[in-house]
Order: sequence, then structure tokens, then C-alpha cells
Amino acid sequence: MDKRMIITIFTEMATYLELKGENQFKVRAYQNGARIIDNLEKDLRKLVESGEITKIPGIGKTLTGNIIELITTGDLAEYHEIKKDIPSGLLEIIKIPGLGPKKAYRLHQSLGIENLAELEYACLENRLTVVKGFGEKSQKNILQGIEQLKKHRGKFHYIEAIVEAQKIVDELKIAPDIKQISIAGSLRRGKEIIKDIDIVASSDNPTSVMDYFTSLPQVDNIIAKGVTKTSITLKSGINVDLRVVKDEEYIFALHHFTGSKEHNTALRHLAKKSDIKINEYGFFTAETKVEIKTEEEFFSYLGLEYIPPELRENTGEIEKAREDNLPKLVTNTDIQGIFHVHSKYSDGNDSLYDLAEAAKNSGYKYLGISDHSQTAVYANGLKVDEIYKQHEEIQKLNEKFTDFFIFHGIESDILPDGSLDYPDEILRIFDFVIGSIHSGLNMTQEKATERILKAMDNPYFTMLGHPTGRILLGRPGYELDLEKIFQKAKEKKIIIELNANPHRLDLDWRHLKNAKSKNVLISINPDAHRKEDLDQTYLGVKVARKGWLEKKDVFNSWSLDEIKKYFASKKINGH
Repeated sequence: MDKRMIITIFTEMATYLELKGENQFKVRAYQNGARIIDNLEKDLRKLVESGEITKIPGIGKTLTGNIIELITTGDLAEYHEIKKDIPSGLLEIIKIPGLGPKKAYRLHQSLGIENLAELEYACLENRLTVVKGFGEKSQKNILQGIEQLKKHRGKFHYIEAIVEAQKIVDELKIAPDIKQISIAGSLRRGKEIIKDIDIVASSDNPTSVMDYFTSLPQVDNIIAKGVTKTSITLKSGINVDLRVVKDEEYIFALHHFTGSKEHNTALRHLAKKSDIKINEYGFFTAETKVEIKTEEEFFSYLGLEYIPPELRENTGEIEKAREDNLPKLVTNTDIQGIFHVHSKYSDGNDSLYDLAEAAKNSGYKYLGISDHSQTAVYANGLKVDEIYKQHEEIQKLNEKFTDFFIFHGIESDILPDGSLDYPDEILRIFDFVIGSIHSGLNMTQEKATERILKAMDNPYFTMLGHPTGRILLGRPGYELDLEKIFQKAKEKKIIIELNANPHRLDLDWRHLKNAKSKNVLISINPDAHRKEDLDQTYLGVKVARKGWLEKKDVFNSWSLDEIKKYFASKKINGH
């Protein structure tokens, strides 16, 4: 029983207790217990064995006993007792926006609903309107939520898939018969949502490789096993396809199974004009099979500049490659510093000093702290006196640092009328202001656009945070007239955020190319709530590359001096 499984069990117990209508103090105890365990740096088993588990702040006697039972036996009797009367399907139902545990349990008691399919049927039969607290509008919203859940079944965030895929590749690399191996498919292209993992390898003994692959400890189920292709399901629920080819076929297979389908089709049409046939096994002319050893050679043989995997979506990359005019895509090493980081002052886990040290250790030259503003009461948003206190602490830290700088910012809520939730005399205290929408998300495109455009008129508005408000696999976000947003950003010299949180990745890569064409600066921000989240920046870089961004398009690729000058100019204009 490892740490992650215990966190999952405690989280589920809190949900089951809430579904049953249990005391909120008991519910919160398990929620807090899961959070505390998640933040523990010491090994949980060693804490149990040494008896130190009884000294963990926030972990009471009951939870301590539960942890000991889970660690020593691998199971928990109370967990099974709590969940035995609750249909497991209710856990999926409560994923529907606006349908929390209490309402879900009310539907279960009133209509006997136990799963998503039964709920959908009840909605279509217009039966929810007779249940207290529900009406036609809520019934319609639930149907829309069910549709979203159904669309996203079997889909995973990029971060979930890449971690699993890299682990498999690293383990297969040491297999005795592996020659070459790589992640392929939509994961290699950097798609934000992944259906499955594709891996391509080469070997002279594919049977041995397949045996090694199917014996990996993370394998839950073998779907199909063959000599050239094997499909398995991981314990995480993600399906993985491994294809093994001859070494001379590897580059062709890697390109083919990286995709996208549209890119491959366009490339085959181009090759056909030169009487070249392309498939996953090679290049073929009328006379012979062409020998290719690298992807660079692959594209060069077709008269093309090398096309990075992120761009292979048939969105103009082949035409640009023929002209030798592809963008020189931004890289992780181009990023000089990061913005949009939350500290203990609001809802972050770490102190200013610890965040700064973590950023320095990651090689960054500056850090932009931007805690939540006063409207975000749920996130412990900063009152005015706390702003001054934080400002003073940042100044003192900057006096200590010689090769690093902390910028003092705020993530200010954009209110429904388009104003920010501090007056200008407070906003001018900050080095930068991120304006974000966190409430009143159910807007028309016109209203959402108008709300943001008005906020951008504020002279201290520096950056637009998570522009569409989307949550991947959760909510689509509000619609915006991005043409107007980009135009205003260009006029006001406002930066648009690419929020690198794996559950947001907002702005979508499909819109980045348009922003770039209008010379709108993009800042790749981790939206970090703990120091470990600073590493999320690399996810944003992957998306930025997919959106054709170069170093010159990315605000936080600038040097510290350039950033200081930019912020100083904004403050002068504000005054």
C-alpha cells in the first residue's frame, strides 16, 4: 500500500461520507488527511514503523489508526464499511458540474439513480423536475454535463500519459534485445488530451521484447499480444500499443505512428508527385527501397526542412518546410523566469523564500509571485494589509539575493462589470497584475469578451490569466472573440498567458499561431501552488511549440533587465 493509494482511499472516504450526509467535521478530517499525506516528504512506511506517524500535525487518532492498518495490512475495514451502501456509480455522477454529493445522494434516494446511464434516462424522461432542488434548467445542465463526461471517457491529461510512457520507455531501454525506442503518437506531438500511448521500437528479436513488455509491473491487462504489435492496459487505465520493427524500418515506423493522420496523408501526396511511395516500412521508388537512418534524412529526402513532431498536424508545416521557413521553436532552456506563482499568503503551500530557492535551483533568474486577490475568499485572497506585508517581505528577500529577483504581482479577479477588485492606488503597488476570471463563468461570447476588454483598459493590467477559463476534461471554458482580445492586447501591450497547469493549458495551442501573427507576447506560466508545480512550465513550452511559438514570442524568455524595464514602463504609463 503506497502513499498515492492511501491518498485515494482517504479522498474517496471523504466523498462517501459526504454522500451519506455525515458530519462535515468528519468529512474534512479525511480531506485534510489526504492533503497532509500528499505533502509529507518522509516515507510513510518508515513513519509508521518508527511511531512518528502519531506526531504528524493534523492527523488525529482515527486517521493514524487507519494509516497504520493500511500500511501493515494493505486494506482498511472502515473503508469497505463506509462504501458498502453507496453505489459506486454516484462517484461518476458527482463529476458533473454543479451536481455535488448532497444532490447526487438526493437523486439516489428519490429516484433510485445509481449511475450515469440511469441519470441520463431520468433526465430524458423529465423526472428530475419532481425532486426538490431540481428544475428544468438544472435538468438541462445535467444532460450537458453527462454529454461532456461521455465524450471524455477513456481520455487522459498529457501529464498523466507522459509520465507513464516515459517510465515504460526507460524500462524497455534496458531490455537486452532493444535497439531503438521512442514515444510516438499524439503524445509525442504534444496533444493536451491523450486516448492511449504509442511506442515504437526496433529489434532483431521482437518476441523477447514483447515478453519483457507484457511482464512490466504496471501492466494490468494484456489486450492482444503479437510479434509486431502488442496492446496492454496499465493499472492507471491507459492503453499502450507497442510496435516492434526491424532496425532499418524504425525511422519510417516512428514517423508513421507519430502522425498525425492528416500530416501523413499530405506527406504521401507530396512524395507521390516525385514517384516515391511512403509507408511505415520505408521509402520506395520504382527501382529500390531508400535507406534512411534519421528523421532529418527522412524529411530531407523529400526536399523538406526537418519538421518537429509538435507541428505535424497539417496546419501549414509542410508548405513552410518546403520553403525552409519553419519557426525555430522555443525550448525549455529559453525560459529565463516564471510568473503566476501562489504562496502561503493565499492558497499556496510554500513560503516566498522556499519558492524563490526552488526557482533558483531550476536555473531561473526571476520569479513572479501573484497570489489571489481579495474577491477570491475561497482561496484566502489578500486583504490590503497583507499586500503591504508581502511587499515588505519580497523587498527584504531581494536585498539578500544577488543573482535572482522576485517580482511582486497579484492575480486580480476580473469582476462581472470588467473592473479589477482593487482600486488603482493599490494596483500600482505591484510590479505586475494578472487579470483573471474565476466566477460568473456562464457568459455569452459577447459578455465574456466585453468583460475582459474593459479590464484590459485598466492601466495596471499587465497579463491576461488563463484566458478562456477552461478545465480540460471538465469544462470547455467561456467563448471569446479572440480577434478582439488579441487586438486589444497588441494596442495596450498586454501579455496573454499560456497557463501551463496540465488541467488548463490555456490558451489553447490552436490559437497561439494567431496571437503570434499579431505580435502578441505570450507568457508561459505554471500557475504554481507549490514549489513542485514550477516544473509544470515545461508542459507550457510543449504547447507553445505546438502553437509555432519562438523565443521572441515568449515574454518570460526575456532577461531580468528586459523584464524590469517593461514593468517600469507599464507603471509609468499607469501613473
